[in-house]
Amino acid sequence: MRPQTLIASHRGGLFLWPENSALAFRNTARLALEQAECDVHLTADGEVVVLHDATLDRTTDRRGPVAALTAAEFATVRVRGAGGEAPPTLAQYLAILAGSPVAPRVEIKASASGQPYTGIVPATLSILDRAGERSRSWIIGFQAGTMAEAQAAGGLAGVAWLLETATLRDLGLTGLVATARAYGFPEVGAHESVIDAELVAGLRDAGIGIGTWGANHAPSIRRMLDLGVDIFATDDPPLAIRLRAEA
Repeated sequence: MRPQTLIASHRGGLFLWPENSALAFRNTARLALEQAECDVHLTADGEVVVLHDATLDRTTDRRGPVAALTAAEFATVRVRGAGGEAPPTLAQYLAILAGSPVAPRVEIKASASGQPYTGIVPATLSILDRAGERSRSWIIGFQAGTMAEAQAAGGLAGVAWLLETATLRDLGLTGLVATARAYGFPEVGAHESVIDAELVAGLRDAGIGIGTWGANHAPSIRRMLDLGVDIFATDDPPLAIRLRAEA
């Protein structure tokens, strides 16, 4: 019997709550799903903090790169629509999920220049360890080298390498499997629009898991459930939970 497709709230469920906010994660922790996806960056003094973009402009009351602020300065930033709350640190996000069945799914992002943050993998793992959450946490991201570093560190629930659509098309299924095997990635991820039965079957045959994001409305959610992907991150977690129960 095929295992149940898991559901993650994408950025905490941004159709319902301000993305990557403490408010979103508090609400996600009460839902009947498996993971809460967040995105992390590094401050100027090495604090791991939760925000999708490398800059503050789109979702907060401040402007400029996250990496230009110290942790203390970052704590004065306010998320738009979150009732005056600051964006959470990774430690605060983990504290919200602690004691709930909802597991962390942490996407390590690149800096505003598109380059990896020096030291972000060990910093992230150290915080997971202090919270006692490494063994149930997934690390995900688009940069293969960063994901390889997380994979080599070990002790995680898993590591997923995410691919831009153009990268997936360039590699093809054969190249994707070869690359994932070379790095030892247990799972790869791509946008739901490029997930099809051939890709899922090819990865299954190779023993590699498949995750996705972008399944935010009933047709795409049902399609991911029918294809049997391992996990999908959705902006509308309650809808996904309902449709999974009906499947």
